[in-house]
Amino acid sequence: MMNRRGFLGATLLGAQLSAAGRVPTHKAKPVKLFATPEGHPNALEATPEGLWVGEQVSDTAYLLDWKTGKVLKKIPTEASNTSGIAFGGGYLWMAANGGPVMRAAKPDERKDGRIVKVDPELGRTVGVFEVPDGGGCHGLVYAEGSLWMTCFKWKVIAQVDPDTFQVRHTFPLHLTRPHGLAWDPPGMWVGYSNDYIFLKQDIADGRVLEVVTLEKGETPDPHGMDIYQGKMYVCDAGIAPGAKPSGSTGAGYVYRLDW
Repeated sequence: MMNRRGFLGATLLGAQLSAAGRVPTHKAKPVKLFATPEGHPNALEATPEGLWVGEQVSDTAYLLDWKTGKVLKKIPTEASNTSGIAFGGGYLWMAANGGPVMRAAKPDERKDGRIVKVDPELGRTVGVFEVPDGGGCHGLVYAEGSLWMTCFKWKVIAQVDPDTFQVRHTFPLHLTRPHGLAWDPPGMWVGYSNDYIFLKQDIADGRVLEVVTLEKGETPDPHGMDIYQGKMYVCDAGIAPGAKPSGSTGAGYVYRLDW
C-alpha cells in the first residue's frame, strides 16, 4: 500500500507530466545479461574498463567484463549494506546504507549511513564521509568533479564536493525509494525502485525530461542502475526493504533495458 508521502509524490509527478504534455515515455524490455559473482548486486557503475558491481551482503566491489561478466578485479571494502557505487577522481566510492545485511557484523563495524572512499589499486579505505542529511544513501554517481547522491531525509539529490563533502546544489526527488543514478546531461536518471520507473530529471531544478517504465512485479526488481553508450543497465539484488529475500526470479543478475 502506498503511504501518504508516496501518494502525494505520485500525484505531484502526475500533475507535472500532464503539464509538460510531451515528456517522452518509453516502456522498457529487460534483457538478461549475466549473473554477478555473489548474487546480491545492489549497485552499478559503468566504465569503459568494465562494469563495477557492489554486492550488498559482502560489500565487495567487482569489476566485470562487459561481454561475459568475468571478474576483472575484486575489492573487499569497509562499506556495509552497499546500495550505491561510483568511480571517479581516481577512486571508488561506496554508499553504505547502514549496518550489515544478511551477515554477522565485523568487529567494530559501523552501522550508520556513510560514503566510503576506496583506493582501487591498493584496495584500502582512504576516507569515510557522512551523508549530508545524516541518513543512508542508495544512489551515487561521480560527475563533473562532484559526487551526486540520494538524500532520503531531505528528499533531494545532493551535489557534494568530494574533498570537503560540502553541499554545492540540490534538486528534488519525486517518488519514494530512489535508487540508481546515471549521468545524462542536462539531466540525471533516477531509478525509483518501488514504482519500477526511471525519471530523467533536470539537474537544475528536478523537472522530468524523460520517463522509462518497467511492468511492476516483472523481472527484474530494479536496484542499481547506470547508463553506458546510450543503454540503461540495472541489477536485481534479490533483497527487499527490511533485509528480506524479495523472491524475485531475476535476483542476482544484470540486465540491459531496451526500448
